[in-house]
Amino acid sequence: MLIAPDSFKGSASATAVANALAAGWLAVRPGDQVTRLPLADGGEGTLDVLAAAVPGARWHRARVTGPGGAPVTSRWLELPGRTAVTELARSSGLPLLASPDPMGAQTTGLGEVLGRALDAGADRIVVGLGGSAATDGGAGALAALGARFLDAAGQSLPPGGGALAELARADLSRLRPPPAGGVTCLTDVIAPLLGPRGAAAVFGPQKGADGAQVARLETGLARLAALLGGDPAAPGAGAAGGTGYGLAAAWGAALTPGAAELSRLAGLDRALANADLVITGEGRFDATSLTGKICGTVIAAAGAAGVPVALAVGQISGAKPGIARIVSLAALAGGTAAAQASPRRWLRLAGQQLARDTAGDTP
Repeated sequence: MLIAPDSFKGSASATAVANALAAGWLAVRPGDQVTRLPLADGGEGTLDVLAAAVPGARWHRARVTGPGGAPVTSRWLELPGRTAVTELARSSGLPLLASPDPMGAQTTGLGEVLGRALDAGADRIVVGLGGSAATDGGAGALAALGARFLDAAGQSLPPGGGALAELARADLSRLRPPPAGGVTCLTDVIAPLLGPRGAAAVFGPQKGADGAQVARLETGLARLAALLGGDPAAPGAGAAGGTGYGLAAAWGAALTPGAAELSRLAGLDRALANADLVITGEGRFDATSLTGKICGTVIAAAGAAGVPVALAVGQISGAKPGIARIVSLAALAGGTAAAQASPRRWLRLAGQQLARDTAGDTP
């Protein structure tokens, strides 16, 4: 049996989720062979997955500007071959804010980490997108790399996606060039930058934006796209509050589905070849979960391999997926707050319930 979850963002890492589910499962079926394969989709946990999967990976620390403007300690990973891997969630992630700030949150810290990687001689950069606190189209990151975003009076805009509604000009003349080997962004969604499926409309409310704020964020992102060009409709352009778009348009980054690439590096297909069941999961299962995230990637890979799937999720928003075995921590705990207060406890219980359900299927 294989346990291959994403992190439960803000509550438990993918490793902690896998271990808790395994502990619950083995409490009911102690004779089973259980393989743990924590995964990531470009959001939090990306570096941990790569550090475990790539021999010779080396950690670096960086003190940078957090999403709310206060300093935070971030980390990035150096892989053999002068490849640097950064994780936006570690410098500009939503859990780094004491409370959501949908209009003022910024990606400045990500740009500062990218600058440190360039200073260290990186020839290629991989950026794990996902878990962003901001909806600034990557303007904060680009500003940290030398770009200037100006209002009609020629003044630099303050940080945050809300300020982009006043954007009149983008000056990229002092933007640091990308490394010679290029930049790859690992996206956790296939959303475009703009429109009803875009960064502001879909993900703005998850970061605390109300209807009026979503409209202003959309206006700002549209202004940014009008100035930078590129392809705002590209799949993944809306990832991380539009940071995928910003890095692609201004830095030539390639947008790649993160879940599929990281699952490949971690050996998901090999693990499925020896499994008779796979359990995957994430903190919030909703309409985006099957569009480029870990759950959708594992479900698709398991289907191709002929392996049944079970889900353990924090909560379900919207219609349930067509999977027979599914456990919600919020349902077990009697509410989302209770589940988030003690995630490992409820994950263990979820593992026990799935094991009992499977035992019931055994003739």
